[in-house]
Amino acid sequence: MTITEDTQSILVVDDTPDNIEALRQLLRDEYVVHAAISGEKGLAIALVSPQPDIILLDIMMAGMDGYEVCRRLKSNPATEHIPVVFISALAQTGDEATGLELGAVDYIRKPFEPVVVKARVRNHLALKRYERGLEALVAARTAELVLTQQVTIEALATLAEYRDSETGGHIKRTQSYVRALASHLSAHGPYQHLLDAATVDLLYRCAPLHDIGKVAVRDVVLLKPGKLTPEEFDEMKQHVVYGSKALAVAEGSLGNSSFLAVAREIILGHHEKWDGSGYPYGLKGSEIPFPGRLMAIADVYDALISRRVYKPAFSHGRAMEIIVEGRGAHFDPAIVDAFLCVADEFQRIAHAYADEGLQAG
Repeated sequence: MTITEDTQSILVVDDTPDNIEALRQLLRDEYVVHAAISGEKGLAIALVSPQPDIILLDIMMAGMDGYEVCRRLKSNPATEHIPVVFISALAQTGDEATGLELGAVDYIRKPFEPVVVKARVRNHLALKRYERGLEALVAARTAELVLTQQVTIEALATLAEYRDSETGGHIKRTQSYVRALASHLSAHGPYQHLLDAATVDLLYRCAPLHDIGKVAVRDVVLLKPGKLTPEEFDEMKQHVVYGSKALAVAEGSLGNSSFLAVAREIILGHHEKWDGSGYPYGLKGSEIPFPGRLMAIADVYDALISRRVYKPAFSHGRAMEIIVEGRGAHFDPAIVDAFLCVADEFQRIAHAYADEGLQAG
């Protein structure tokens, strides 16, 4: 047999050398056949890369029996994916049921028919190859979906940036601030249960949409070269509602989407305040969606260190002081604590994506 990358391998685990040899002679023309003379050795071989594609396992063995071998294989994430076929002289109905309950995919009784063994091995390996192909297809489509989401986010965020000349690197900076906060909180503080790696990445990808609603604000308000009047500020406040409604329409077409749901929470929550004095709904404390609370600190920090027509750019140190002063009033106290732990990283991010009028020192 010529061995190629596609040649599949079989591990035979049996404490009787004659049984191992019989199966080796039967299968060696089509597969690479490995053997173990005990359950313990079988477990060790199953962990070695490249791992066997299927395991043919005897039940009645000295020391560790086949049931225990199967139990350990299926309880170990490194080997649970390997199909196990019991080949045993045990003939009671309960014996077969026990093996299948432990996670085996098949049960062949001794003395076995060579044609039956070859056919069942071939079928299980074909199924495994199909499942691998399906998993690869799902992974490829998932990657394509993530890329589509990211491209869409960047396009929408860039559109908002074109409308507001003050944004510049604001989108990149705030996105990175959010990731820094979320990454720290995933390992420290009271919100660890909310922040696995996938959620941290989702927050990072959605953050650029926080001001997308500004595309619906009138130019005379959005681009005004001076401080807004109370009436104009009320209109500006509506950008969070405009952005949320735009994504709600998309959500209605796509159905439930964690991507759109998180983006809407960021949009609607990033101008709310911990004490209830924010907008648009005056939410208070934990009523404010967690993604919005993260974005609030990222957005305010960046506004503080950026020059505006109505204010100078503050230093990093002064921005830190203002955020600490807002602990428990403007901002979630636990997120302020996280901010203090990653403040140096905020400053590095500000320098990395600096644009004119930024004071990151």
